[in-house]
Amino acid sequence: MSEQQVPAEIADAVTGVLPGARTDLEALVRIPSIWADPDHAEDTRRSADAVAALARDAGAASVEILSADGGAPAVVAHWPGPQGTPTVMLYAHHDVQPTGGDDEWTSPPFEPTERDGRLYGRGAADDKAGVMTHLAVLRSYGGRPPVGVTLFIEGEEESGSPTLSALLAEHHEKLAADVIVIADAANPSVDVPALTTSLRGLVDVVVDVRMLERPVHSGVYGGPIGDALTALCRGLATLHDDKGDVAVPGLVTGSSDAPDVDEDTYRADAGLLDGVELIGTGSVPERVTHKPAVAVLGIDAPKVSEAANILLPRARAMVSMRLAPGQDAKEAQAALAEHLTANVPWGAHVEVESGSGVAEPFSLSSTGEVYDHARTAFSSAYGETAVETGIGGSIPFIAEFARTFPGAAVLVTGVGDPASRWHGIDESLHLGMFGKGVLAEALLLQRLAG
Repeated sequence: MSEQQVPAEIADAVTGVLPGARTDLEALVRIPSIWADPDHAEDTRRSADAVAALARDAGAASVEILSADGGAPAVVAHWPGPQGTPTVMLYAHHDVQPTGGDDEWTSPPFEPTERDGRLYGRGAADDKAGVMTHLAVLRSYGGRPPVGVTLFIEGEEESGSPTLSALLAEHHEKLAADVIVIADAANPSVDVPALTTSLRGLVDVVVDVRMLERPVHSGVYGGPIGDALTALCRGLATLHDDKGDVAVPGLVTGSSDAPDVDEDTYRADAGLLDGVELIGTGSVPERVTHKPAVAVLGIDAPKVSEAANILLPRARAMVSMRLAPGQDAKEAQAALAEHLTANVPWGAHVEVESGSGVAEPFSLSSTGEVYDHARTAFSSAYGETAVETGIGGSIPFIAEFARTFPGAAVLVTGVGDPASRWHGIDESLHLGMFGKGVLAEALLLQRLAG
């Protein structure tokens, strides 16, 4: 099968299942499965039940809802393949991010709404579209895929997969596979498919600055005495140099061969305001995928409406740092802590606490027969040559899969694009790309069966 030839029976089968897949995707989006919010724990369980029911309807020989160490419910289902064919794990996750404020959305976040060929809703892209991509492929084969399939739908990815290690250890035999297909990434555009081969890591710290035993009057003491919030801000300001590159010493940086993006499109996708400059140096792909990035995620300080003319004795901030491939996460976290400690001024007392959100950066080898099959399948489905790309986000469980199943080939794909706004307001899925993604995965299973 060349890159331009798609068997008619597969194309027709995929076309036939897409309407039902969209209906079921909308039903999943209506379930607010925010596992990170204890108030939505039961919704996450309902979401797992719904995915399990869909797996049974798609012909699974067995379906279980599993958890470990009090973690979120995950769905594991099996479709035995013809004798001698490999076993392929199809991974996605059914939990979603908080909305960021329902009133900020153009349409309600848990009421899926189509506008201009895109389906809007929390989880419509990340990652209930991944869930339904897998299930649509299995439906297209009438519940009898050409290879053995293990469907693994996790329930706590958006919380950092804290119990995944325990789950993999406890159910290792049920989840063992020759090939792992992870549908939780994005393409550079709706027309160009990508195989993700590198991911940035992630660390965070909380910096705590103290300067006074108690608040004091700013008129009586202001001038000779500084305040903790100003000292904290001055320290945070040293995290970047004048060009906007991360100024923490000793961090790994890399380069990328990916073509640069159109800046106007990139700015529009991000929602950057007129006149606001991009920061850092190098191409946009390099800055997003192969260089570190630092952001201040939150500051403990009085609200403006509650401010008073006092010098604040204490201020705290959470600082997050993305890490380039090749960086050791613990070393980077220590470097960030050392930099902040050294750069908060005026002799302020500084304590830096390492956060629990540590994700190692990761690189995948894209050589071998499985990747050759994937490139052909995805290029055929999209009608454009598949590219290899890095992503700026962190997906800690990919390294966990690679360690747990060292002989398995890991493919990272997805049906997001730059306009999907994952984790943001008005998250959406391009419905045309969703169809291409289903076709690509169906073709991949056929090729792996050979």
